[in-house]
Amino acid sequence: MKKIVYFLFLVSTSLLAQTKYITKTGTVNFEASVPSFEEVKASNNSVTAIINTENGEFAALALIKGFRFKNALMEEHFNENYAESDTYPKATFKGKIADFNLSELKQEVLKKTISGELSFHGKTKKLENLTVHISKDDGSISLSGSFKALASDFDIKIPKIVRNKIAEDIKVSFIFDLQTK
Repeated sequence: MKKIVYFLFLVSTSLLAQTKYITKTGTVNFEASVPSFEEVKASNNSVTAIINTENGEFAALALIKGFRFKNALMEEHFNENYAESDTYPKATFKGKIADFNLSELKQEVLKKTISGELSFHGKTKKLENLTVHISKDDGSISLSGSFKALASDFDIKIPKIVRNKIAEDIKVSFIFDLQTK
């Protein structure tokens, strides 16, 4: 009897483990550069993300202080004056990939759409029908895409003195290579 219970426990654990893919090394980049001025660009390479392969639900979490700029002073200004990362330490996205079906994923990249909510700087914005590129290879799911966000949507105030040096439209891109949990 003990062997049967143990076997069922192992089977159920392995089945549950197959339903979620996770990463702690996802990448999120953003750029708010304006031509003829210093590049306003940052990258965070330690973003956590998870996908539930049973229903296509996806979530990601980025610590704001994880964004790295080429210029240390720009990074400091970003954290203190714009993102206020001590008050708002993280950004999250929670959404769902439309028509997600794990069995149709292959090495060939498929285009899908994802809709959900992005929370940053204490504000939440709905994002609808974003195009994502998704593929599967040897126990790994790759998910990437990009979108534009407005600083004003997240109540980010850009001072007049630098307003012409920082774009209001911010291009955000992401790359996640998720492994079975």
